[in-house]
Amino acid sequence: MRLATYNVEWFDDLFNKQDELVIDDHWSGRRDITRAEQAEALGVVFTAMDADAVMIIEAPDTGTRRDTHRALENFAHAFDLRTRKVLIGFANETQQEIALLYDPDKIKVRHVPGESPDAPRFDTEFRIDLDFDATEDRVSFSKPPLEVELTTSSGRVLHLIGAHLKSKAPHGAKTHDQVMRASICNRRKQLVEAIWLRRRVDALLAEGESVIVLGDLNDGPGLDEYEHLFGHSSVEILLGEGDTALYDPHAAQALRGRLTPQPSTARFYIEPEKRYLQALLDYVMVSRDLRDLAREWRIWHPFDDAQCWRAPELCKALLTASDHFPVTLDLAV
Repeated sequence: MRLATYNVEWFDDLFNKQDELVIDDHWSGRRDITRAEQAEALGVVFTAMDADAVMIIEAPDTGTRRDTHRALENFAHAFDLRTRKVLIGFANETQQEIALLYDPDKIKVRHVPGESPDAPRFDTEFRIDLDFDATEDRVSFSKPPLEVELTTSSGRVLHLIGAHLKSKAPHGAKTHDQVMRASICNRRKQLVEAIWLRRRVDALLAEGESVIVLGDLNDGPGLDEYEHLFGHSSVEILLGEGDTALYDPHAAQALRGRLTPQPSTARFYIEPEKRYLQALLDYVMVSRDLRDLAREWRIWHPFDDAQCWRAPELCKALLTASDHFPVTLDLAV
């Protein structure tokens, strides 16, 4: 079975108010890329991945008149994808849903939101004194994680959690002080979200579940200068330690140190510097009981992955489709 996580930048912009896929020469939300170019590139990427289930981060919107299910099913139909059914959890107000696009002939899925005494349900509020100042941090997810019970054709049950943690980027800040305050505030919220998610993982592991956390964590070891204020990155918090630790080989590689080769799953253009920044933001973390069943993790990077580089059409499509690249995991289940 192949699982994937894929953050699709401005996916919602490719659909009209009736959730129909729009393939035309108008600009998409992506820089200098038309809606037709992005849509067709996504069709190439999803077809090439050939995953049994894709956790889509920044999926099309669900609202009073919009419907993620309808939009993604229209997308799947347009490109004849076998992943043609859609599952979402708690809709949010950001126009960037978390959704699972899956092949109903291979797997069965259902939304199973849970809670435990120290990890409330993801559509509620989490309270914690993060810095021991006798003041509680009260946090709500802007994009509540999607909890999925996935049953394979062989009857194996997996518990998936699709996540999109708070961005650390200081959007709207202009002065140095504003940037610093916004960055620290955003990192604080992101760490609380990571702690909340990790406590939910611990509760599931205590119940004997096989757990996979996948999505865009907007973080990685050493990605910014504010990490030292809190001691750990969100990724390290989610990975955990000891017998309950989760594992992702790309995270493990990044944690070895800054001077070692660093994998990346995203590529952003920095306008003032006229260059691209690469970062490891997207992960597929598995619980210990799944390690022996994991056959291959793969970042579909157009330059770093040899198979992608040798396929010019796919290489171009990956660069056109999104500023993130898919991550897949093949499991022998």
